[in-house]
Amino acid sequence: MYNLNPKMIHTTHTIRVRYAETDPMKYVYYGNYATYFELGRVELFRSIGISYDEIEKLGIWLPVSDYNIKYLKPALYDQKLEIHTYVKKIPGVRIEFEYEIYNEEKIKITEARTTLFFLDAASNKIIKCPDFLMELIKENWKEDLLS
Repeated sequence: MYNLNPKMIHTTHTIRVRYAETDPMKYVYYGNYATYFELGRVELFRSIGISYDEIEKLGIWLPVSDYNIKYLKPALYDQKLEIHTYVKKIPGVRIEFEYEIYNEEKIKITEARTTLFFLDAASNKIIKCPDFLMELIKENWKEDLLS
């Protein structure tokens, strides 16, 4: 995905495809990619200094409102996959995550994007990104050394 904004948050997480995640052809079943992207989001938050659990304990839920994916090549059983997760825009009431998955040969096999919104757990109302999270995002906003 082309990045027009050279500042962002970017994390990388590596997983190995388990047999239970595959179909009879030993391709990763398409529904499992959502779990891979959730792992990327969780690790991105952890990398900036807060866990998903802490965010929820502070009364904020992050439901997914949009999910787009493009499968370029299949991921296969026992392959090591590198999941790149990006936040390329400062959030408002929504936060957008972009993902790229690479196989062991460093070939990009998947691109995706999810949009989540900030929901106050007590009032069940959509809110802007809470200050405690915005501060962490801004502290970790960096130049993209890969662009």
